[in-house]
Amino acid sequence: MRSTLSLTLLLALAAGPALAQPRQDPDWPCVQRRVPTIGYGAVWTGPDPSEAAGTWGSDRDAAQLARKLASRRTELREADTLIDEFVEKIDPAEKAKRLTHVFAGVYEIITGERSTVMNGIVRYAQGQRRLAERIRDEADKVSELKDSPDNDTTKVASKEVAELETKFNWDRRIFDERNQSVSYVCEVPTLLEQRLGEIAKRIQAKL
Repeated sequence: MRSTLSLTLLLALAAGPALAQPRQDPDWPCVQRRVPTIGYGAVWTGPDPSEAAGTWGSDRDAAQLARKLASRRTELREADTLIDEFVEKIDPAEKAKRLTHVFAGVYEIITGERSTVMNGIVRYAQGQRRLAERIRDEADKVSELKDSPDNDTTKVASKEVAELETKFNWDRRIFDERNQSVSYVCEVPTLLEQRLGEIAKRIQAKL
């Protein structure tokens, strides 16, 4: 009869949030829908920012502001003051152009960070899947050794069984610890999207 170790393992893995239910995309463990990119139009209704894409960095003051606004170290409540200070220093005739540079910079920085985070989540999911498969293999091997007719349960476990159980317990601990952090990690792309939308709205209000 198969040892209860495998059954316990399967129940534990089934309870893990990262592998809780089959998903359409096995490399995406988050409840939130996977949206690889965010288009300008999703958050911006001002002048076309595509012309400033990749060139906003040459506008030194706009680039400096974009980096400040995009940084999560900058509180959103500071955004209006930072934008107002920028507008006060520029030629009113160039306000729309310069603010569009600021948005283009914020967009590029935040969407780049979001893409990096999402790629990291994918690598996380792939690693967890490989680790889960290894844990199942380890559990099966321990069960086979313990259920073997040659195994004498009245004696101290063999070195092989002890080593396998130690490895199994260690891998299981790593798996569980990683699973506990997935909910937080999955929130990051959403938080970045929200920040982008909020900053875009505040820049547009100054156009």
